[in-house]
Formats: sequence, structure tokens, C-alpha cells
Amino acid sequence: MEGPRFGAHMSIAGGPAEALRRGKSIGCDTIQIFTRPANRWVSRDLTPQEIAEFERARAETGIAPIVAHSSYLINLASPDPDLWERSCQALIIELERCRQLGIREYVLHPGSHRGEGIEAGLFRVREALKRALEATAGDDTIIVLETTAGQGDILGCQLEHLAFLLHNITPRERLGICVDTAHLLAAGYEFRHAAAYAAFWEEFDRLLGREALRVIHVNDSKRDLGSQVDRHEHLGQGFLGLEALRLLVNDRSLWHVPMILETPKGPTMEEDVRNLALLRSLVEPSFAITPTS
Repeated sequence: MEGPRFGAHMSIAGGPAEALRRGKSIGCDTIQIFTRPANRWVSRDLTPQEIAEFERARAETGIAPIVAHSSYLINLASPDPDLWERSCQALIIELERCRQLGIREYVLHPGSHRGEGIEAGLFRVREALKRALEATAGDDTIIVLETTAGQGDILGCQLEHLAFLLHNITPRERLGICVDTAHLLAAGYEFRHAAAYAAFWEEFDRLLGREALRVIHVNDSKRDLGSQVDRHEHLGQGFLGLEALRLLVNDRSLWHVPMILETPKGPTMEEDVRNLALLRSLVEPSFAITPTS
């Protein structure tokens, strides 16, 4: 049936294939995973058996698309040359793991400039991305740059930051954008009523182009508009509210983009079940918004 594809970030404990099975068990259409432990620089290689099992689980579950998220340690904007180099190498390794697993979208935070300034930070990110794309030439994995909340010295809280990277790196087709609803609100982008929602996407289309949008992270926010604090909340329980979610899930121009939860949860994933059910309850096919572009 036509409609948005909803999912959540899934643990890879027990192997990447288990993430697909976990997602299927709670009704995910799509999932996001880390390709390796998120807080370690060093990890073992994927085995041929793990890769084959992942392919089997993909076929069995029908989950698609599968999105990867970068590990937390990577900082491509770092002024520390050792950390920058280590981050570049980690990025290349994770892109290779995406290739092995057949994952097309790889979500990445631009990084923190650590007080050295936005321009200097963006230049470092640009050079790192160019290097990674050259090292993985011939692959089709797309580096999907995520909007951020603006906390501290983290880049990506303004669409202009992402536009600089998108328009100054080739090949353009291997770059995309991930919009995070909690981050947008915290960064100061208002989209909680129809007029503001339409205005936001007009700005997005002008700066980035709708064709660049590859992933949407659907999260509520513990903090209000412009707080610049990155704190995710369960849907309908934060400052984002249900109207923004209703506008989002009924926008047919976004139905081809995976909508993925990154909300807090425990081992039973009952929180994901509730949040997914809420999203689906908001879909009104007869209402669906006319595309804004």
C-alpha cells in the first residue's frame, strides 16, 4: 500500500542480521543501524558469514531501505590533525562496511570545529569528504549529512552549512541530506503549523534541492524552538507536537524518504512500538498535503 515508510534505529547486538529481525518483530518498514560499535575506533572485520546472513535477513524481512549511521567518535571538522586523520580513516572503513552490506545511505554528522570557527570547520569537513569519496570511488553508498541542533561548536545547524558541502564536493550524486525533526526545532527552524511547514521546505528546496533529501529522523524534542540543545523525546511528549508530525507524515512529496525514529527505548522496544503506532495513526491518505515543490 502506498504511504510513508516508518522504522527505527536497531541494535546490531548478535550481528547486523539481528537488527533486521528486531525491526521486523516490531513492524518496521525500514531501519537504521551502526555498521560497528559506535564508541570504538577499532573493530573486527565483517565475516563472509555475517554478510551472507545479512542478505538472507534482508530478503526474509523485506525491510527497505536499510540506513547506516556513522559512529560517534568521527569528527571531520576537528582542528586536531591526529583526530581528523583518525576520523577520515574511520569514515572510509565504515563506507566499506556499507558496501559489503549493500547499504546505500550512510548518515553522518558534519562534526565540531572546537572553537576554530565555522568556515575553518567546513573546509576541513569538505576535504575529509573529498578524500573519503576518492578512496571509495566506484561505490554507490551516499554520505547523508544530517541537520544538527546547534549545540556547542557542532556544524550543520544551519542549512547553509550543508549547502556549502553539497555544492562544493563531487561527485554530487554521492551526497545527500538527512533532516532530523528534533534538531531542526532546536536549531530554530519553525515548522509546527502549515504555513511555517511550507516555508521551511521552500527554504530547503532553494538551498539544497528536494532531490538531496535521503532520510528523515522523526524525533520529538525535550527543548523548545531555538534552544540549541540536542535532547530527543518520545513523539507527542515534547515541544515538537503532533501537528508537525501530522504535516510530515501526510506530505506525499516525502513518502519516498524513510522516516526513522531515534527516540529513547529499553530492551523490549515497547517504546518504538508505541511511537510507530502513533505515526501510523496520523496518516490520513485522503488528506495528504500537496507537494511543496
